[in-house]
Amino acid sequence: MKIGFIGLGRMGSRMVIKLLEGDHEVVVWNRSSSKVEELKSKFKIQPVLDRVETRSGNLKVASSVKDLVNQLDLPRVIWSMLPAGEATEEILDEVEKYVESGDVIIDGGNAFFEDTERRYRHFRKKFVKFLGIGVSGGVIAAREGYPLMAGGDQSAYDHIKPILDSLSKPNGGHEYFGQGGAGHFVKMVHNGIEYGIMQSVGEGFGLLQKSPYNLDLLKVAKLYQKGTLVSGFMMQRTIDALEKDPKLSQIEGYIEESGEGRWTVEQAKREKVSVPIIEESLMYRAKSRQDSKVSSTFAAKLVAALRQAFGGHEVKKK
Repeated sequence: MKIGFIGLGRMGSRMVIKLLEGDHEVVVWNRSSSKVEELKSKFKIQPVLDRVETRSGNLKVASSVKDLVNQLDLPRVIWSMLPAGEATEEILDEVEKYVESGDVIIDGGNAFFEDTERRYRHFRKKFVKFLGIGVSGGVIAAREGYPLMAGGDQSAYDHIKPILDSLSKPNGGHEYFGQGGAGHFVKMVHNGIEYGIMQSVGEGFGLLQKSPYNLDLLKVAKLYQKGTLVSGFMMQRTIDALEKDPKLSQIEGYIEESGEGRWTVEQAKREKVSVPIIEESLMYRAKSRQDSKVSSTFAAKLVAALRQAFGGHEVKKK
């Protein structure tokens, strides 16, 4: 398929490369031209996937959002991969000026589901098909495959399945969950659950680090990964973090939060659903940014390191 792609950050650039590997033609635009040049360089220097260098001819660079839209075939497919809030709002307003009835607009960022619901209803009145797709898997999903949680116009979802199939290969997947903001709601709760899992791993290894046995924490993590109940994606990221810095001595436990955990807690309160683990994990992150006693703990450092390991998020260096 042919797709327009806006936003070449950590996730966006990797997704574009994966689409090129899937033989799709991608027209890209990014507010900063340096990101475009960075993407081009990956073909020559560090291809993320085995054959991507042979697909560079399928990459087109637009000079503006209008130029991007004009380079696409009808019905156009335009994917925005920008931070939630003002950045996404501005781009969707700009895209709206140039699209026509039947075109497909996709917001793949971590948008608040109520914003996605509003945008879906707005574009539906103009007969433009809107999808909100939660994208998970972190930076390694370019290799392992993206899990994609879709909501919005079902006919648009059916139309772009070749794109979603390519992004999800080899071990990811995609599902349609309903109209409006359903996909972003599923992604929001996923990220809330993620907060609790990361917090639990951090606390457990914090206790292991304080044990009287001078434990090799990397050895512990590697054994935990061999079929135990806590094995899986996050334990592998724990291994990655400890291989890089076994004592986590190079970073501070200053833990950012990008919104989804907070939205999960707020929605749970509206629905009168108790989520104490997620809520406590959210509060712990706030404390880590305010209290040096918290940020100096091994638990806080590991949570911060895990965010970097799976999502490429920056950590505060010592």
